[in-house]
Amino acid sequence: MSDGIPCLWMRGGTSKGAYFLASDLPADRAEIDDLLLRIMGSPDARQIDGIGGADPLTSKVAILSPSRRDDADIDYLFLQVYVDRALVSDAQGCGNILAGVGPAAIERGLVTAAGDETPVRIHMVNTGEVATARIATPGGRVSYAGEARIDGVPGHHAAVPLMFDRLAGSMTGALLPTGHAVDEIEGVACTLIDNGMPCVVMAAADFGITGGETREELEADGALKARVEEIRLRAGPMMNLGDVTEKSVPKMFLVSPPRAVGAIATRSFIPHRVHATIGVFAAVSVATACTLDGSPAAALAVLPEDELFRIEHPGGAAEVLLTFAPDGSLAKAGLLRTARKLFDGLVFPGPARDA
Repeated sequence: MSDGIPCLWMRGGTSKGAYFLASDLPADRAEIDDLLLRIMGSPDARQIDGIGGADPLTSKVAILSPSRRDDADIDYLFLQVYVDRALVSDAQGCGNILAGVGPAAIERGLVTAAGDETPVRIHMVNTGEVATARIATPGGRVSYAGEARIDGVPGHHAAVPLMFDRLAGSMTGALLPTGHAVDEIEGVACTLIDNGMPCVVMAAADFGITGGETREELEADGALKARVEEIRLRAGPMMNLGDVTEKSVPKMFLVSPPRAVGAIATRSFIPHRVHATIGVFAAVSVATACTLDGSPAAALAVLPEDELFRIEHPGGAAEVLLTFAPDGSLAKAGLLRTARKLFDGLVFPGPARDA
C-alpha cells in the first residue's frame, strides 16, 4: 500500500467519493476500514491529512467488483467514512455515490461500453437491491458532458438516469416497519418509512420551526438537535434497526409545505449533521411518504398531476419518479443524477494512528 492504491475520485450526484476496485484493497474488512480512515484523514474535523472534504457528503467510498449475481453486472459496496470519528459504516447505501458507479465500472474495465448509451446493472450490496444506470458512452468511452442539471451542483453534465426495483423495506424488512403510516414518538407524529432508505418523517411545525431555516441555523440549534436525536434513538428499534446510537440510520426529516414548485420542502439530519441537499434514496422515501393518507407529509404535500415528485431541499429540489401499479401500490422509483470524474490516479494512505 506504500506504493499507492488506484483510486478514482468522482462526484456522484451531490456527493464526492473515492471509488476503488475490491481487488486493489485488502480482503479483511477491519483492514479496509483502517485503510480508508487513513486515506480520508479521519478522525479529524478538517481531514487535513487525507483526501476527505471535512463533510459527510465528501467522505464517502464505493468499492466495486464484478457481480456474483446473474441479474447484475457490478457489486457496489458503499462505505461512509465518518469525519471526526474513527468509524466506517456500511449501515446504509448511497444513491448519490451510486450515480458514479456506472461510469467508474466502465472506466475500470468491469463493464464494456456498448453503443452510445450503456446500461449498467448495479447490485447495491448494502441493501441487496439492483439499480439500472444508463451511461453516455459515445464512441465507446464514458462522456461526462451533457445538458442535464441537478440542484446542488453547478453547471450541466451528462444525465445518469437511475431506476430502482423492490426498494421497499431495503433495511427494515417493510415499507412501513411498524405497519402504520403514523406513529407517535415523544408526542410527535412520525412516519417511519423505508423505501430505499430508513427515514423518520415529521412536520417541522411540531418542532416550532418553519422548515425554511438554513442548514447553519438548524445545526446551531442544540435543543432541536437533541430532540430529533431522542426521537431517532427511539425509532431505531421500532424500525427493526436495533440500537442506532452508533448507526447512520434512520435519517430524520422535518417537512413543510413546498416553497416553490415542489411537492414538499425538507430539511434532513443525516443523522447528526444537516444535509446540504438530500440523499437519493431518502428523497424516494420522502416522496413515498407524501402519498400515505394521514401521514405528516401527506398533510403538507402538494401532489403532482403526473408521477414526478420534486422534493425541495436547501440546495433546490430533487426529482423523483414514482410509478404505481393498477392496484395503487408503488411499482418503481427513479431519479436523474449526474456524475463527473475528478481525478484518476494513486492515493497514499497516511500513517497508522497511535493507539
